[in-house]
Formats: sequence, C-alpha cells, structure tokens
Amino acid sequence: MKACASPNTKASTEVAKKITAKYPRSLQDVIAGDVVGLGYHSLVKQLQARIENVKRSSTPRIKKRKQVSDEYDTDEIPAEQRAAMQDTYGCIKWEMKYMPLSETPESQQQKKDKMKALSEQTNFSPGEVETLMKCTYYSQRKEINQGTDLQSLMEEWPFLFQEIGMTVHFQELTGISLKETFLTNVEKKGKRLLDLMRTMCANKSKRILQAVTKLEILRGQLEGCSEDVKDMVLLLLSYFDEKEENLFHYVEQTCLAKEVQVESLPVTPCIIVCGTSCYASRQFMLSVDGKVVNDHIPNFISAICLMFGTYYCLNIHYPVGLGSTLEFLQRCFFMINPERGTKVETKKNKKQLTVNPRVLTLIADLSDQDWRGTC
Repeated sequence: MKACASPNTKASTEVAKKITAKYPRSLQDVIAGDVVGLGYHSLVKQLQARIENVKRSSTPRIKKRKQVSDEYDTDEIPAEQRAAMQDTYGCIKWEMKYMPLSETPESQQQKKDKMKALSEQTNFSPGEVETLMKCTYYSQRKEINQGTDLQSLMEEWPFLFQEIGMTVHFQELTGISLKETFLTNVEKKGKRLLDLMRTMCANKSKRILQAVTKLEILRGQLEGCSEDVKDMVLLLLSYFDEKEENLFHYVEQTCLAKEVQVESLPVTPCIIVCGTSCYASRQFMLSVDGKVVNDHIPNFISAICLMFGTYYCLNIHYPVGLGSTLEFLQRCFFMINPERGTKVETKKNKKQLTVNPRVLTLIADLSDQDWRGTC
C-alpha cells in the first residue's frame, strides 16, 4: 500500500503469484496433493480483502466512483463474448472446424444411424458404441453448438444421454475421464471433506450441524463409497446454503418416467430420486429442461457424473442457486480448473471472479486441515 495507494486486481494477483511461488508449502491451494486452480487464488482473495479494508478507512463514504477494471476481470468482456466463454469454459475441443479426414458426411450419417439402431437393442457391444461415439464427435458438437433442440438430440443421439456415450463425449470435450476422475478424487479427498464438515463446519454452523444429524439418521447403517458421496453432496449444499430441490427431485420408488410431474422440474440438469431419500433409492433418472432424458440410472455416483457432464456436453451454465456446489465439485473432484472465466450464469454488468470466494474459503479450510495433519 506504500508503493501504490490503490493496487488493482492485476497487481495483487502478481504479488500473490510470486509469494506463493516462494512459499508453496504454506500458501498454495492444495488438497490431498492436488493444486486447486492456479494455486494462489486464496491468497489473492485475502490480499484484495486487506486492500479494501485499508482503503475503506481513507475513502469518504458518500463519494463513490466507478471502479477501474483490469484485464483479469471477466466483467470487462462484452456480454456476447462472455456467453461464449461460459459455453467453452473448461473445454479443450468445444468446436471442431473440420471433419476428420477419414470421414465424410455420408459415413457420419451411417454411423449415426447405426447407433440409433443399437440403442434399440439390449445386447449391444459397449466397445462398438464407444468407437462410434468417438468417430461422430464432430457431428455431435456441430448439432449441439448450432442449438439443436433437446428432443431432436435425444432422438438423433440417444447414447449421448447414457453413461457410455456421455463418457466418450465428455472425454473428447474436456480431456477428462468423467467417472474415473471423480472416483479417484473421492478416494483421495472425500474422507477429508466429510471429516471437515462433521467437525469444524458443524461446530461453526447450526445449519450444517442439523444437516449432519439429519443425514446420519437417513443413512443409518449403510456403508460404502456411494453412501459417502451422498453425504458429501448433500453437506456441500448445506455448507453453501443452496437448495436441495435445485439438484434433486423426489418421486415414488415405483414411479415411471412418463409419470414424473415435469412441470415441477427445474430447467437445469436435475437428478430424479426414486424414493424418499437418496439413501433409500435404488434407481435414479436425469432431467434436462423439464424432460426426462435418462430414466434408468442404477446408482447415485453415475447420476452425479451424468448430471455434471450434461452441463458441459450441452453448453448449460451453472444456475446461480447451485453455482458454489457445482464449482467446488468441478475444481476438486472433476479437476476442471480454467485460468479465466466462470460457468455460472451471470447478470448483466455483474462482476464475476475467476474462483467463487465461498469455494475458495472451503478449499483453504481443507488445505489447512491437510497442513495440520502433516505437522
């Protein structure tokens, strides 16, 4: 503050970057050995908070001026470009300009028709479907990016909404193995997160303490990775104070897809739970834009992965009401850490940070827990 009376975001980011590089063990954003984001966003947040606190005492409260933005702020980008940035956020192959040399429009159509026929069968070869999905990725992206309506996509690309097809598409789109990456990170970080929620977070927040108690009753004696993931997701919703009904819709255990009251579903990807709770359910469904796109998902982990993958495969922005939970899952469990932009839908002229401050706080708490555990 002595060198510059009002450091901007670019300056504080550069300072945080250099300090973190010098003292990575103390300052870097790390969970279970994995660097989150660029590793210094938590320090940037702390520096900016300190700068604002110092400025507040020397700035007249009545006089207001427009804050000068810098090149690192997402809100400097025009709204039209910002929407495109949200669509391409986290993607490495969002749009293919050219069809693969080994393909023709006719061969793409033939492979597409082949998959439509296979989707009607119960004993298709998974390897064949995976190969066909990979070969037709160009055509899939072209139709999605052109804004083809959901019903047409379901009819033309039925495997896109099933785990086998979405896994291939997501891998091509982001370079990340959807379910494998999630499970690997649940094994590395899931217990740490649950321990933090059940101890420090529950002691600080009555809301989280109540959620922990409620989930213990619902879970009962059930054990296993799937049950831990249910705890993890539901506690994240409680931690960020985001509504469960934005992510889950509960129906009777014997409910069929055609019996779901679609008018009560959110437009964003939603997991339909067939049962009184996630713990009691033995089957799940997935809805998008008020339509059931997959009516037979056998387990909770597959449901979470399909729900998350749908946001990327279909160019859907995170809703504000789930933005923190989805971004935390994205960064810590699906390992998507873009340097710029956001996947959360934004309001016009509203400033967006590269990393959600609430997500940063939880990441910092987990990093502190790891650090204390190594001392």
